[in-house]
Amino acid sequence: MQSLIQAIGGVGVFLLGMIVMTEGLKALTGASISQWLANATRSPWSGATTGAISTAILQSSSATTVAAVGFVGAGLLTFPQSLGIIFGANIGTTITGWLVALVGFKLQLGSLLLPLIFVGVMLRFFASGRLAQLGLSLAGFGLIFVGIDLLQQAAAQHADFIDLDLMPADNWPGRVKLLLLGIAITIVTQSSSAGVATALVAINAGAINFEQAAAMVIGMDVGTTVTAAVATIGGSAGTRRTGFSHVVYNIFTAMGALLLITPFVYIWQTGSGGRIIDNPEIALVAFHTSFNLLGALLALPFTPQFARLIENLIPDLSPRYSRSLDKALLQEPEVALLASQKVIITEFLTLMVNINLILEQEEHEIRADMPRLQAILDETHEFLDQIKVRDPQSREARQLIALIHAIDHMQRLHERCDEDLQRAVVASQRSELTEVEIVLDSQIDEIIDAVEAQRLQRAQRLADEAYQRTFAMEDPQREKIYQAVASGEIDIRYATECAEALRWLTRVSRHLSRICYYLNLARDKQT
Repeated sequence: MQSLIQAIGGVGVFLLGMIVMTEGLKALTGASISQWLANATRSPWSGATTGAISTAILQSSSATTVAAVGFVGAGLLTFPQSLGIIFGANIGTTITGWLVALVGFKLQLGSLLLPLIFVGVMLRFFASGRLAQLGLSLAGFGLIFVGIDLLQQAAAQHADFIDLDLMPADNWPGRVKLLLLGIAITIVTQSSSAGVATALVAINAGAINFEQAAAMVIGMDVGTTVTAAVATIGGSAGTRRTGFSHVVYNIFTAMGALLLITPFVYIWQTGSGGRIIDNPEIALVAFHTSFNLLGALLALPFTPQFARLIENLIPDLSPRYSRSLDKALLQEPEVALLASQKVIITEFLTLMVNINLILEQEEHEIRADMPRLQAILDETHEFLDQIKVRDPQSREARQLIALIHAIDHMQRLHERCDEDLQRAVVASQRSELTEVEIVLDSQIDEIIDAVEAQRLQRAQRLADEAYQRTFAMEDPQREKIYQAVASGEIDIRYATECAEALRWLTRVSRHLSRICYYLNLARDKQT
């Protein structure tokens, strides 16, 4: 009973170490890794490479997968490119097994790393910024190997009492049972890395043989998709596509891996000139990496066809503007912010097109569109409200604040176009306001072109110029209107409508200026 408790505690310490190290690494490098992941992925093949590397660095395939979903939603990646990242993430997760086999078993670092845990905790308590996150990562790294030590000690005490005959036989039904056992272990621990580490400890202690451990590890890879699939329920089409793709791909890989167990043993023993039992833990992680690598190599050439199949099975019926605002992205604030900015820019372009329609006396074309756009703006506002950044002084926090300012001005600009539509109509029809209306109309055309080209600095300069010009023209134009009243050319009611429309033009240009300023500021905070 004592050794069983020790084994359970070892798994817990290992999982805690993984969580702590992953959180530290994500906070330390998450934003830069995400940017690199988006920029380096140009095809499914490059996506597989970047997905494997980023997962190996972050020690979190879920973080890599969520980033891929966000990039697809934000239009930075195509769905086929994101599939490459998902395939590569499976390869990247095998690095944990190599760490355990090469460092945990060969060097026996559990006790030696206890001081590292202390140093890491002290850095987390007394340092700040990146140094504090580095301390968190170091503490998590140390905890992983303390957990391995506890597992090894418990396994060593039980090894002599475990009868291999009690395990499923090494035949096809037996391997399928062990695969299902691997799935169950991963569902319980919520971590394939913990399951692989447990299998490595068991095989190192002689509690199970290589073939049994290999079948369990295959099941653990499949088990990771169960958690991902459950997490996609109720999510957007992008999330469901990603989760379903992950499930199909891992099942395909698992079926192939089961066929590879016996050939792998033969190749290993023939190539090394010795029995696989002489170095079983290295053989197991080599097998884990090999079948994931082979699965990716076989799947990548058919990525476009696979992507079309998934897209046909799971069509995207959500509104075009907000379909990338997936709640799953909230797990990764930097990715959620990137997707939010893309959506806000699209909504901003729509607003400016509507303003142009008003100024060109085609306001009837926007009436049906305004309620739908209001709902989308509200949805975006709510999504921003749910983004929680880790550090209030971080780049992500400043970016979030800038986007909140931008969406607030867009809400008020929408209100000007919807509730104050009559003033807008007057601005487009009265000859007294033609000069101001022409200035704003022409500037909006140029701002639209700049925003569509992602030249936000130029858009900001144009919007500032539009506001300065309309503001400078407001008082002289109002004075002309009131002089016309005094001379009897127009009545006071007509003049009041013109003055209110003039204020509408100035306020619209002011909102355009502030929106462009905050969008440009938000993009600067990403770099």
